[in-house]
Amino acid sequence: MVLVGVDLGTSSVKMLLMEENGDIKKIVTREYPLSIPRPGWSEQNPEDWWNAFKDGLAELLSEADHSQVAGISFSGQMHGLVILDGEDNVIRPAILWNDGRTQKECDYLNKTIGREKISSYTGNMALTGFTAPKILWVKENEPENFAKINKIMLPKDYIAYRLSGVHCTDVSDASGMLLLDVKNKKWSKEMLELCSINESQLAKLHESYEAVGTLTAAIAAELDLPQTVKVVAGGGDQAVGAVGTGTVGHGMCSVSLGTSGTVFIVSKEFAVDDANALHSFAHADGQFHFMGCTLAAAASNKWWMDEIIRTTAYGDEQKGITNDKLGKNGVYYLPYLMGERTPINNPNARGTFTGLMMNTSREDMTQAVLEGVAFSLRDALEIARSFGVTIDRIRINGGGSKSPLWCKIMANVMNVKVDKINSAEGPAFGAAILAAVGCGFYPSVKDATSKLISVVETTEQDADLVALYDKRYQVWKQLYPAMKDVFDVMAEAEV
Repeated sequence: MVLVGVDLGTSSVKMLLMEENGDIKKIVTREYPLSIPRPGWSEQNPEDWWNAFKDGLAELLSEADHSQVAGISFSGQMHGLVILDGEDNVIRPAILWNDGRTQKECDYLNKTIGREKISSYTGNMALTGFTAPKILWVKENEPENFAKINKIMLPKDYIAYRLSGVHCTDVSDASGMLLLDVKNKKWSKEMLELCSINESQLAKLHESYEAVGTLTAAIAAELDLPQTVKVVAGGGDQAVGAVGTGTVGHGMCSVSLGTSGTVFIVSKEFAVDDANALHSFAHADGQFHFMGCTLAAAASNKWWMDEIIRTTAYGDEQKGITNDKLGKNGVYYLPYLMGERTPINNPNARGTFTGLMMNTSREDMTQAVLEGVAFSLRDALEIARSFGVTIDRIRINGGGSKSPLWCKIMANVMNVKVDKINSAEGPAFGAAILAAVGCGFYPSVKDATSKLISVVETTEQDADLVALYDKRYQVWKQLYPAMKDVFDVMAEAEV
């Protein structure tokens, strides 16, 4: 039997065909347009998702025995607002996660209602990307559309609905709506009241690995698939991507060194830090997770290489950074080229180099970039450690993980073993694993990942380097507080 994993992203849908033993048979990608109707806005037509999915699925299964397809599951771009009327027609284009129109609504929730109160309802503070502020925006600015709302859905759940006829969602994706009482995995009555909606307008909640139904007769005929194909709930892209790296089970941690950097930590217990610096969400394995984000991770290195040094030979630039230089660099870098999320949540923050001297070299500054990103990601790790979660190794992925030097720096800055795994497919692979669990091929997500994912390379920390980097981290941590007021003045001057 085979499983289909679907990763519904912001620019494209990626689909993966996997045998139940984990062998990947084929991968297909289809792109779709992004609409920017006004500066700072970001929208898509859900019908474009559906058409791209159907077209890609046809190619994915073109050489497969359709009768062997057992199930399909999803990873999806989070937070997007999809609203349906009483006939299940889409009312307006979906407002996406990267849409920034809701600052007024976020200020209302965080300041007027109060961040602490919102956090007590949901475990998180309001951010412009989240779904609840978008609902408030529609209520205020498009009252005629708000009045038509019969169902509120997330992007991937719209595809699941079109397949199964079921209005469903999962607790990992729903965690990012700011409508879920994450700790108790149920809709928050207080948040529904604040948004002037009722529970009947929301989808039924499931765990990510649970089957929500099977294909409708009409869709099975249209796609030439058995009606018995199970539709499994799936999850938000970060949670399902973590499943795809085997980051499952208490204390497991993955670090993504992509354009942005993400620290994803699994916990059997729900917890919230006082400043809401980390997201506290449900995980796709049935537990919970903490997540922190550095907005410019590999993007910092790309900026330094492409725009400043003006080279494409990234590896060559790192050759001069020898082992004797690690932990001894006098140059410090704040990677806030795009503002920052964790832990400061400040769009006014800016990137800086500090500690430059007449003898500062090109290699020193390249090294500072790699170290600054590592220090920034450690910030998120330290918050999770304050909850009592023991983290002694991480699974690393993303473009930056191709650098042995950066992996060594990460290992010693964070004082962890850094593991690379046998798969690089991430969310689509994780979705296929969830489909396999939902179809009963594995008893749990943990069992499936332990059988299908293995570590192929480990970078270990060095005690002396750990000590040196800890001293550097203590200095680095003082830079942002010292600069915060200056950043705010700079932002005012830019207006």
